[in-house]
Amino acid sequence: MAMALVATLAAALGAVLGLSLTGVQSGARRMVGFSGGLLAGVALFGLLPEVGEELGWTAGVLLLVAGYLALMGIDRNVYAVCPTCSHDHDHEDCASTLHGFAAPLIIAAALHAFLDGWSIATSQSASAVGLRVSLPLALSLHKIPEGIALGAILRASTSSRGRAFVWCMAAESATLFGAGSGMAMASRVTARWLNYPLAVAGGCLLYLGYHAVHAEWRRRRSWTAFLPGVTGAAGAAALQFAVEVLSR
Repeated sequence: MAMALVATLAAALGAVLGLSLTGVQSGARRMVGFSGGLLAGVALFGLLPEVGEELGWTAGVLLLVAGYLALMGIDRNVYAVCPTCSHDHDHEDCASTLHGFAAPLIIAAALHAFLDGWSIATSQSASAVGLRVSLPLALSLHKIPEGIALGAILRASTSSRGRAFVWCMAAESATLFGAGSGMAMASRVTARWLNYPLAVAGGCLLYLGYHAVHAEWRRRRSWTAFLPGVTGAAGAAALQFAVEVLSR
């Protein structure tokens, strides 16, 4: 639960910044691509090798693809899985409480946070020490720009900063519930069976990472939009390798 608490606190820090410092949003956008690359790097260089070794590469790849496609289907046909990273509606003139996008935003952010916490908890069963460190770190970094965007949007669509912050924390606290659910599941099944939901979580994280990097490309329409993502993915691989070496 400690790792999930760190991620929740990171989101809270982002929310405070988003509520109070409107100028910080442009900087947060640059961090979105980097943190998205971290998530993709963890999925490809951490989770996939882990489940490939435990379940076989064919099963590992298929489960990863299943998680990716499931989240893509939800994102395109149900609701945006990471609306705080991609939503571009201007709420500056919104005056009424929970106007328009705010209510579904809170629900979507809570579901996203639940998935984050569940992924953190299940990753702690991995045999690779680097994965147990890199995944929570990547998610925590991703939650800072997410919190900034969430705080800024809710501040523009609620009547006060206090109310907006309460809604931010209500949504992001789902990270802890997700982690609790993951821990409860871990206590009821063997370590091998945890690799199945871990592989699906890897596909979900891969899609979230792609989603964040692609959102930057849509804003900038330049190949330079991919540089933070590539740097983040390389950083995730280097971090996992370094932790594995130091833990020997």
